[in-house]
Amino acid sequence: MWDKLRGMAPLDLPAAARAAEAAADRARSETLSRFRAVDVETKADGSPVTEADRAAERSIRATLGDAYPDVAILGEEYGGRVAREGPCWVVDPIDGTIAFSRGIPLFSTLIALLEDGEPVLGLIDLPALGERLVGWRGGGCRRNGERVRVSRQADLGRALVSHGDPFCFDRAGQRPALERMLQEIPMLRGYTDAFGHSLVISGSVDAMVDFDCNLWDLAATQVLIPEAEGRLIHVPQANGKQGIAFGSPALVDQLAGFLERGA
Repeated sequence: MWDKLRGMAPLDLPAAARAAEAAADRARSETLSRFRAVDVETKADGSPVTEADRAAERSIRATLGDAYPDVAILGEEYGGRVAREGPCWVVDPIDGTIAFSRGIPLFSTLIALLEDGEPVLGLIDLPALGERLVGWRGGGCRRNGERVRVSRQADLGRALVSHGDPFCFDRAGQRPALERMLQEIPMLRGYTDAFGHSLVISGSVDAMVDFDCNLWDLAATQVLIPEAEGRLIHVPQANGKQGIAFGSPALVDQLAGFLERGA
């Protein structure tokens, strides 16, 4: 049963956000205490993982589980399933493990709440930067308590646009889109992972294109972008992962024309 989270319909999203923030606080202590002081392992899929990833996810699961013991949790390190009906937490304890493992302070913790499979609450925490973005459906988006909105830039020739890793474009069959972006967007920069997402959500970067993403990479951004008055489009991939373009609505409309939507 989901009574504690749901109460009276609709979901009590401000209460859920407080629980997510408490979980992020605990995760911060796990990641920051190990930052630049942890060994790196390689998972079966070739991606890096550290004890900080695992410890942070355990702490998030414990905090959310205490608050909502009957709500499912899907996490990058310890798995789980997305509930097709009702609420479900989706967690990435360290997004940007490559950055974390190399001592680069641009990693984040991601927590999202889904209802019936749709993201309704998102949190991006940047522990080493002391910044946190939180928002929920109908509640707007805030960074450290202050309302933020996406850019209103409409000119790609003047826009600051970010992209994810080039190899992710390759995996998605989207190398032509990246090449066109390189040719036609003067200020194209590689602010990757949820750090890049956070810059778009807060209006510092005008738009971003990201590929080869899992649900835990995207779910928070799927909520935060519209709550920051932006636009987000999905680009399905043959391998089951997702690409997204998001940010200033006018720029996303233009970037959509760069992408192979059936890739």
